[in-house]
Amino acid sequence: MDRVCWKLSLVFLVLLVSTCVEASFSYRMEDFISAVKQVEDEDPGSEPLAVLKRLRRAAEVNDPFIQYFLFSDLSGVPELAANLSDYIRKAVHHRVTEDAKEEGVVLTPDGTTVALRPLLLGIEAGLLAKTRGRVRGLYQLALARDLGFSLRQSPTVTRRLGPDGCWDDLSSPHVFTLSDSPSLLTTAQVNGGMDGVVLGLEVSDKSRRPLKLSSLLAEYYCHQLEGKGLDTAPRLISRRRRENFRQLVVPLLLARQVVKSVQLQQSLTGLSNMGRKEKKVLMREVKEGMKEFVHMYMDCPPIVPRCMWGAKPYIGTPTNLSLPLSFMFIHHTSTPSQPCLTFEQCSADMRSMQRFHQEDRGWDDIGYSFVAGSDGNIYEGRGWYWQGAHTLGYNSVGYGVSFIGDYSSILPSQHAMELVRDQLASCAIDGGRLIPTFTLRGHRQMVNTACPGDALYSEIKTWKHFGVCRNFEMCVCVCVVLFTTMCQLIENV
Repeated sequence: MDRVCWKLSLVFLVLLVSTCVEASFSYRMEDFISAVKQVEDEDPGSEPLAVLKRLRRAAEVNDPFIQYFLFSDLSGVPELAANLSDYIRKAVHHRVTEDAKEEGVVLTPDGTTVALRPLLLGIEAGLLAKTRGRVRGLYQLALARDLGFSLRQSPTVTRRLGPDGCWDDLSSPHVFTLSDSPSLLTTAQVNGGMDGVVLGLEVSDKSRRPLKLSSLLAEYYCHQLEGKGLDTAPRLISRRRRENFRQLVVPLLLARQVVKSVQLQQSLTGLSNMGRKEKKVLMREVKEGMKEFVHMYMDCPPIVPRCMWGAKPYIGTPTNLSLPLSFMFIHHTSTPSQPCLTFEQCSADMRSMQRFHQEDRGWDDIGYSFVAGSDGNIYEGRGWYWQGAHTLGYNSVGYGVSFIGDYSSILPSQHAMELVRDQLASCAIDGGRLIPTFTLRGHRQMVNTACPGDALYSEIKTWKHFGVCRNFEMCVCVCVVLFTTMCQLIENV
């Protein structure tokens, strides 16, 4: 009897320890890196490739497509300790449930959500490379196969890419819920794929191969920005994922990799080889789908959705904008007066501004359409479709974009200004939200105010779409606004 009790107690203790260890980890990138470090500590001499194989075995990530490129027989790979295996499996094994919960993703310090599977596959492919830049299977494993599933036309699929989503708790995230009906390729998968390509190519250089996987991930995801933000930050950090990816990837070549991935997947599943005519049709479909991919993830800046910065609900019913608009108005916040350098601080600033606008000003919501932080993100205010409260008398014909900070005597970071001047504006034009000949103006040109500060106003005078409007010209400007509004109303009748 004593022996039976002892065995039961031991089993209970093992289960308790396993449960407690798993519970101590959330789905933050920092927690996943801590788990990777524990795997490394179990075998201090293990190289990153060996650690990656142990992670893949725990996550059961080893289908024929992966084996084709990584030559991986994982049967001889040591299993992880019981207290880590279940966490790694849940953190890495990707799927979207019927109720739009996305699993196999983690929240990174830059505020984006990343799927771990394509990230880790890209790094492993890079570590296996014998020649710098020639990484067998890198694009297929990190992104192209998933793109192939998504970009092929299907009458039953309503969307091909996205959406993003929101976590249940930003300090201890466990459940990630998509904000709309899921496609076959979510934004988290694209983020993970981009990071897999960027880091995979980086470690393909033998002189840059990391001693520890945990160190590589920590340096990439956990870099702390200093006073000038991304202007003085290293090249290889997650906040630069889109610009790094743009520099590395040619869309047409990526489209060809997508087609090759579809062909290989078909071959591995025992289907007949694709004929020339079928291949041409596939290439045409993929090229067409790539336009949407390039717009969403290469041309547009990273935009933090309202739910991620903790926005309160809109008071009442929003007024929808009639697109495309003709103006973009530039602001600064003045209060908060300092630039924000982290996702946490920028989010807190957004909540503070929303409270001020709703409670003190009596507005329905935060007034700006979008807000630029110095952390590498654009924050969604009222967004693309809701009329804002940013430029009195002109809210219906333009977007109001503000920079967090007081720019009376200093400028925002160059990176933040480029996000607004180049990427946000281009994104709006390509997405049919701004007319290609839109006019950009400072807040002070339309209303009696010092906004957006002397230094920033002098700067935006040099921007491509900047338009002057004074005295007699002001009357003309007002007429243009009224005429534009009337035309939009007539079109909607």
